[in-house]
Amino acid sequence: MTPAQEKGIDVALAVDFVRLACEGAFDIGVLFSRDTDLIPALEAVRDLGTGGVHVEVATWRGLSRLRYPDSQLPWCHYLDAADYEACRDNTDYTVT
Repeated sequence: MTPAQEKGIDVALAVDFVRLACEGAFDIGVLFSRDTDLIPALEAVRDLGTGGVHVEVATWRGLSRLRYPDSQLPWCHYLDAADYEACRDNTDYTVT
């Protein structure tokens, strides 16, 4: 069995989150992750100074969440299995 390895997805997510905020592509950015490496991206979007981007996070109910140091912010959406099933996408994207 091949051991799990980092694929750099956290870096790609952080870059896209900040880039899209800078481009004005969204008004509210909700980052669904527990990876503390993404906190600088959250802070960057919060501090852009555009006044038009609001940042929130999401995680699974019962798990820890991302937050700014010494703060209870940003707002966190705690999701459970029912939430997952409500928005599950059953599309088979391998079919062309």
